[in-house]
Amino acid sequence: MTTLGTASAAPGEIAVGRLEIGETRDGSPYGLPCAVVEGAHSGKTLYVQAASDGDELNGVGVINQLVPQLDAKQISGTILIVGIVNYHAFQVAQHRNPIDDTKMNRAYPGDDTGTSSERIAAATFEIAKRADIILDLHQGSTSQMIDEVRVRCGRRHRLHKECLQLAKAFDCGYIFDQKGPDGQLARLGPDEGIPTIDPELGGSVGWDQESIAIGVRGVNNVLRAYDFLSGSVSLTQQTRARGFNQYGSPVGGLINYNVELGGEVSSGSILFEVTDVFGESKARITAENDGIFWRSRRLPQVATGEYVCSVATQVDTY
Repeated sequence: MTTLGTASAAPGEIAVGRLEIGETRDGSPYGLPCAVVEGAHSGKTLYVQAASDGDELNGVGVINQLVPQLDAKQISGTILIVGIVNYHAFQVAQHRNPIDDTKMNRAYPGDDTGTSSERIAAATFEIAKRADIILDLHQGSTSQMIDEVRVRCGRRHRLHKECLQLAKAFDCGYIFDQKGPDGQLARLGPDEGIPTIDPELGGSVGWDQESIAIGVRGVNNVLRAYDFLSGSVSLTQQTRARGFNQYGSPVGGLINYNVELGGEVSSGSILFEVTDVFGESKARITAENDGIFWRSRRLPQVATGEYVCSVATQVDTY
């Protein structure tokens, strides 16, 4: 019998429940939706979580579609799932926890006597440490972004190779391999000896079914590659980037992009043009380096100095 919050599953069973964290402002208790998939056969433990940023919903869509497809009788090992981490931000469709104005994925390892976000981080980190593998499902917020997987432990970390292999098994086609900021689960998991990746499933407002399908396939790839499910996974070469150049606009106006997401960029080529309302060109912005057009703002209007797009650099194959 494996228990997570109020969910308890015997071998061959799936159970859902709540992981109680604290109380809302009216004194009502709240808990995070959680599930246990207890395989009929012994094996490793996988931890999956989604929506540590409250407006990043594609990971919730992955869990929503994945769990009904799973047959615990065919699984070896255990899958622990927290379907919505940033409870308060999810309720109001915001990125940061509105109770303490915190970005949840900067709050790990958390503090069980701390702020709202620190308490949630502490509770979910304790669950994550029970696992052999961690998948922290994200997306590029509400910007437009390619589907990619982030390895955040840093290239000198003792588990870097294992995290890269996990990213390769997930198989989005793109890997961003750069040490992440303090407080990220994908930074701290490897410090506990647990290979951890941060799949960034596109970027959208609401759900993007194509990115969700990629995420469902990715989790199933991991389940097969690490022997939770029978069947083999063919590890294909991934496009890997190890740096970013971010571009803002030197003027205000309307943006027209000269390259599509995932497109190759050459140094000196035009990334985007800014025009006035009547189509008169005000500025053309060129790439500083070769790379891949990775991410862009969703809305066309931009103010002076405002973020427009990112180009991934130091690109190779892995």
